[in-house]
Amino acid sequence: MTERPKPAPQEPRAAPNPTEQARAEREARLAAALRENLRRRKAQARARQESSSPDLKES
Repeated sequence: MTERPKPAPQEPRAAPNPTEQARAEREARLAAALRENLRRRKAQARARQESSSPDLKES
């Protein structure tokens, strides 16, 4: 069995540093997505609560 020569170690490539404007835009998009997800989850929780509360009142 022949051993393969090991490749020369390479330095890990760093992702290009985003500019401050690009970083701010990304943070704004993420914040907007989080707000939208929170609104949606609250609406789902309200819908669940409304659907289960008539059952509790009848008992």
